[in-house]
Formats: sequence, structure tokens, C-alpha cells
Amino acid sequence: MHAAPNKPSDTYSPLYFLVSLGTGGLVVTFFMWLMHWLPHPGRSVPVFEDIAAALASGGMARQAMIIVALAGIAFYAFLNFKHLLWNLARYRAWKKTEASAQLRSSNAETQLLALPLTLAMHVNVWFILGMVFVPRLWQVVEYLFPLAIAAFLAIGLLALHMLGAFFGRIMTNGGFSCAANNSFAQALPAFALAMVGVGLAAPAGLSASTQVAGIGLVFSTFFLVATVLIGAIALLLGIRSLMENGANIETAPTLSIFIPILTIIAILSLRQNHGLNEHFALTSGGADRLMMLSQYLSVQLLFALFAGTVLIRLGYAGRYLFGRAASVGSYALVCPGVALAVMIHFWLNRGLVDAGLIAKFSAAYWMIALLALTLQGATIWLVYTLNRKHFNASAF
Repeated sequence: MHAAPNKPSDTYSPLYFLVSLGTGGLVVTFFMWLMHWLPHPGRSVPVFEDIAAALASGGMARQAMIIVALAGIAFYAFLNFKHLLWNLARYRAWKKTEASAQLRSSNAETQLLALPLTLAMHVNVWFILGMVFVPRLWQVVEYLFPLAIAAFLAIGLLALHMLGAFFGRIMTNGGFSCAANNSFAQALPAFALAMVGVGLAAPAGLSASTQVAGIGLVFSTFFLVATVLIGAIALLLGIRSLMENGANIETAPTLSIFIPILTIIAILSLRQNHGLNEHFALTSGGADRLMMLSQYLSVQLLFALFAGTVLIRLGYAGRYLFGRAASVGSYALVCPGVALAVMIHFWLNRGLVDAGLIAKFSAAYWMIALLALTLQGATIWLVYTLNRKHFNASAF
């Protein structure tokens, strides 16, 4: 990573945590293949034994899919770890600089929330690696859920501490610039809180213990409510400034940040509903999931149209993706691609298929699945392009 001088990444910013975040998101996109295309009877998610059975009994197409999915998970998990370690080392040194002090006295202080956001994604990556590569993990998973809850709560407390420092400063000393808030950058804390919440919802949806599931439900609900409140504030403040001042080209990618937030909220809601069905006799079916996921997807598409319109008018891609200019904010474009790909998988499988509108693995099914795969491929290209621009070839 340090082979060439004068790379954009030589000037550090906490937003470089989004590099690790994006590769973690790509791990999830490959896991979607295994989750929705392989049988895993008696479990909500596939584990090593399900994958091994499918490899042994499936045809060549299924075996090739599994091999590609496992390779994708392993490769992007490696990049997730690599970029997280690089960020932690650089962040530790950066905190002692004048640039850090300046950031902490400006609107941009909320960029620090990229740290807990990425840490929460990192825990999810570990969970996926355990499920797909560790034999008999499901036999001891009930012992792991309390550890996962503790890890996510610790990350959540870090996020709340950082957010409290920001709000404490601006609410007592002022200094928040509404004119400079012409983006949705202030929604990054909501993104971090949502990632913690969806992690806490995993035990609610997967644990066989009513007590563990109940704890997950309660804590994930707290972070869901916090996400909605902080996100709504950021949306209203951002829209007002955008309409008055216009978009800033460097922060314009944040206009798409609500797309990943909505995917996370949707998955959090699915996990909570599953836990409520299993442990507390709440009845909901495919039609309910179809309506909920369709509503979330509709809002995401509207945000995609809004952000895309602004980015095109600003000429963002020609300057920062295909041109010579580099901005760390470009990594904010990775998350919407991951989020839409994941949401389409859930909408198709847990909505359309479960509601009986489309038959699993029919021609119509694969036409919709192809949309998710296309978005996944485009996001892989984007990560590769940005990493070469910011880190040179060694960063893949």
C-alpha cells in the first residue's frame, strides 16, 4: 500500500473507513447467493454443512456458483480486514494532527462515525465467515449470540459517545454551518446506528432462546428508533441547505446514503419479525413482507433517481471516477450499489416468491435476479477503480 508516493490516500481522512465498509458489503452480496439459492432446511441462513451438501449433490452450475460465492466472500473479507487494519493505524496517528482538531470543530466531525460503522460491518463479516467456513458452528451458535450482542453494544456505545460529543459541542457552543450542510453527510451517524441495530437484530431472528431473542429485539429497537430520528434530522437539514445553496460536488455522493440505511432497516425489520413469529406468536406472511420490502425499495429508487440526477448535472463521474481528480467521498457511492443488490435479493425471495407471485428459479425470477447481479458487478468495478485511484494497484 505504501509503494508509491503522493497517492490520494497519503492525505488521510476518516472517510477512508468506507473502503473497508464497502468491501464488507461485497462479502454480503456474495453471501446472498448462498442464502437464497441453496436449501438450508431448519435454519434461516445457510451454514457450512448446507454448503458442503449442495457441493456434493448439485450439478455443475450449482457447484460453480458455490465456488465463486465462497471465493468472493474470502477475497473481499481479506480486503475488509486489510483496509480496516490500515485505517486503524492511520487513524491513530491522524488523531494527533491539526487536521483532526479542525475536523472536530466543524460540521465534518460526524465523519468520525465512519469508525463504528465499519467496526459493526466487520463483526458481520466475521459472522458470515464463521457460517460458511467453520464446520458445526451452528451447534455452538447459542454461545456466540451473547458475545455478538456484547460486541455490537460496545460499538453502539462508541457511536453514541462520538455523536454525543458532536451534539454537545454544537448545542452549547454553536458553530454548525447550515450553508456548508448542502448534502446528506450528517446522515452518516444514522448509518452507523443502523448497522449496530441490524447486528443486534441477528440474535432476535436466529436464536432459539426466547431470552436472547428478546434482548436482541429490545436493543435493536433502540438503535432503530435512534436511526430514524437522526436520519430524519439529517434529511430535513440537508434538503433545506441543498435548496438554498445547491449541492457541493465533493459531498454529492452522500445524497445516496439513505439507500443503504433503508436496506439495513429492512433487514433489521425482517429479523425482528422472524423473532417475533418464532418466540412471541406474531403471525406475518409473504404478503406482509412483500408490501414492506416494496415500500422500502420504492423509497430507495426515488433516492437513487434524486442522487443520480444531481450527480449527472454536476458531472461527478467524469471528474472523480473517470477523470484524474480524486475524492475520498467517492467511496460513499459503493454502499448504494451493495444495498440495492442486497435489497433486490430480499424483495425477490422473501417478497415476490414467498407471496406466490413468482416461482423460484423461473425465467421471471432470473430476470430480476440479474438486476441484483448487474448492480453487484458494477459495484465490484467501482471498488476496483477507486482503490486503484486512491491506493494504486496494490489495493486491488
